[in-house]
Amino acid sequence: MHTKRMCRNLWRKAALSLIAALSCAGAHAQEFPTKPVTLVVTAAAGGTTDLIARLVAQRVNLGQPLVIDNRPGGAGSVAAGAVARVRPDGHTLLFMSASHAGLRALYPRLPFDPIADFEPIAAIAEVPVVIAVKADAPFRDIQGLVQVARDKPGALNCAGGSGGSSVTNLAFEMLKNELGLQIVAVPYKGGGPALAALLSGEIDCDSDALPSLMPMIRSNRVRVLAVMSSKRLTVLPQVPTVAETLMPSMNASAWLGVLAPKDTPPAVLDKLRAAFASVVADPAIIDQLRAYGAEPMPMKGATFGNPSSTLFRPPARCQRPQRVTDQVVSALKISISEKSCSGRRIDQP
Repeated sequence: MHTKRMCRNLWRKAALSLIAALSCAGAHAQEFPTKPVTLVVTAAAGGTTDLIARLVAQRVNLGQPLVIDNRPGGAGSVAAGAVARVRPDGHTLLFMSASHAGLRALYPRLPFDPIADFEPIAAIAEVPVVIAVKADAPFRDIQGLVQVARDKPGALNCAGGSGGSSVTNLAFEMLKNELGLQIVAVPYKGGGPALAALLSGEIDCDSDALPSLMPMIRSNRVRVLAVMSSKRLTVLPQVPTVAETLMPSMNASAWLGVLAPKDTPPAVLDKLRAAFASVVADPAIIDQLRAYGAEPMPMKGATFGNPSSTLFRPPARCQRPQRVTDQVVSALKISISEKSCSGRRIDQP
């Protein structure tokens, strides 16, 4: 009898605890957010990732402001590591670029898992990658840049955006490798610092995402020599692609998205996903993104998480990388030749 009474009491306590937990979770979701939400950006101010993060943050309606916190460095691992360690209550999010997908291959000893330690909130935009120079640069076209690189090996200094596992860097490195070019790669902590270096003459060219370059292009301070995408861009119809001038199989673009720490309450995730999805579907935001040469990516929640098998992981045909660079390229789903994942569309990283 005593044993039965103890069992009943234990079941009652367990049931009450479960009810309390569910009530607290529901209350938490209803109250969230209780303070400003911090959007930790993986790149320095002034670059494409920062530019679009600020554009989105201004329009997200959560009842609390979104505060931008730029934490560049380590190809985005500095920001990602900081967000992975915070309390998973939805008040700290990661605004990341496609380079996040390559962190495991680039830094195998990271203290966090770039995939398993995060929850997908929303894909924001796909952005084209271009090769740009100062307006007064002696190269009139991409063939001219390549010719100088061949005539004077090692004489040119160029940036690959934020370097590391960024699509902007890897696409340019693969281009150099395929054409046998010796161009010195200069790493920066984002597109903003890389653009500043280009304008000051510190570097000769910059392989970068287009949005951060658009103001300088429109003010005739920067020229775009070529587009890495397979097709010409609507905003720069006069600029040829690398595919039509040098390498028919070249096709690279980057994407941006928002992640939350693992174990963020499901109800909070739902609220965040709905808020960001609403922004990406906003006609005004769509127009602004397209004015920068970007395309909105209306993928949220499980939809964004599902494609993470393709956005974040290498396809079956890329399962045997030979070098670290190949591992990163595979993780980002980039290829520019028959040697790299069959040379098909370098779908966004």
